Amino acid sequence: MEKEMGINKPVRIAITGPESTGKSELCISLSKYFNEPFVDEYSREYLAQTGGAYDYNDLLKIAKGQFQRETDLLSSPPNYLFCDTDFLVTHIWSIVRYGKSHQWIEEMILQEPYDFTLLCQVDLPWEYDPLRKNPQNRDYIFNLFKDELIKLNCPYGIVTGTGSERLQNAIRLLKSNGFVPNVSV
Repeated sequence: MEKEMGINKPVRIAITGPESTGKSELCISLSKYFNEPFVDEYSREYLAQTGGAYDYNDLLKIAKGQFQRETDLLSSPPNYLFCDTDFLVTHIWSIVRYGKSHQWIEEMILQEPYDFTLLCQVDLPWEYDPLRKNPQNRDYIFNLFKDELIKLNCPYGIVTGTGSERLQNAIRLLKSNGFVPNVSV
């Protein structure tokens, strides 16, 4: 954990990747394991209010709502903040769906980088959810995430496995990249 001008700065961990790759479950599990807060996925709440309907401009509202949730939790800084989604999710989804992304989202990817990103591999079966749209191209979308993380030079690791193995692999990635002190998994 960094100290900046006498203020604790939490380690912000983004859990990202294509739909139905266990992001929410992993985020909650990490939060419980470390006894630290997590930010749930704002888009689910937003889309519940719209009946699942959205357009290009709604993606900007979703990104801003997600960021506000993170900001609210940072008012009394924890050691870690686990984030179930990030600007990259909104950016990539916008490009896949609309062929473009809002400038504000692109700027925030650069201005508000996460300390580390856990990119969830497409090794879990796709599960139906009324908000999910892409069971057939998750590998393609996974590669978009990976390419973008590399292009942006973001520190990241790819999380694999199922159930508790997935959590253990995520903890190992955090540990091997210096974000977790010696912990046993």
